[in-house]
Amino acid sequence: MHDTIDLNVDCGESFGAWRMGNDETVLPLVSSANIACGFHAGDPQVMARTCELARRHGISVGAHPGLPDLQGFGRRPMVISDSDIETLVTYQIGALQAIAARAKTRVAHVKVHGALYNIAEGDSVLASAIARAIKAVDATLIWIVGAGSALIAAGEEAGLRIAVEGFPDRAYTDDGRLMSRHLPGAVIRDPDLAAEQAVRMAVAGEIRTENGHILKRQFQTLCIHGDEPTAVAVAGAVRMALSSARVRIIALPEMLEYAPQERQAAYR
Repeated sequence: MHDTIDLNVDCGESFGAWRMGNDETVLPLVSSANIACGFHAGDPQVMARTCELARRHGISVGAHPGLPDLQGFGRRPMVISDSDIETLVTYQIGALQAIAARAKTRVAHVKVHGALYNIAEGDSVLASAIARAIKAVDATLIWIVGAGSALIAAGEEAGLRIAVEGFPDRAYTDDGRLMSRHLPGAVIRDPDLAAEQAVRMAVAGEIRTENGHILKRQFQTLCIHGDEPTAVAVAGAVRMALSSARVRIIALPEMLEYAPQERQAAYR
């Protein structure tokens, strides 16, 4: 249980004339932005506009690298070697760093996207490749990871700062993993239900699974999926519910600095 939390959103996912999400409306409601880096979504102009928008609202900027799969939005599994993944992640972080510098802001964290996130959670070799890429670019970057995943061990072994993430707008299986998007009820689009789950995660340190089991977890950041049409309503409801529960929303770098070392260790 704690009285602060970071609220992050996956954003910057438009591409050319194709528009995804409503970043202008949802970004003022969060404290950290995971900006797509051009592989699963986004392009240089979108990255630049999103960095500018984040800077104007005082939001912490993070890289959101994904698989090279614009057509599948990075949510389709691909067979790619760990060496190639390391290079792809390095490339994407570096691209956003340059764009962010021009916008007079900086990249503070990394969160991998979609299928890459899901596969790496159970693949220690791939998780280590991602950790190496992050460390090589900037060892001070914070790595957002899922609770109980291989990403945590890989990040700790690489000496990276870790932030464990919960998803108010997603359902969980009994083993603590995200339910497949192909299954009914996997995405929580009801703002009230998402807000209830956010408070449970932040205040009680727990998640309720698809079959009603309670799993104890400690989270430092909660994610809103910006590509969902209900993202603004969900983010607003989550923010209001957290405020009513006396949970203060702060950006991820401040969150890690605020938490004492023993509390940080508990999140892992």
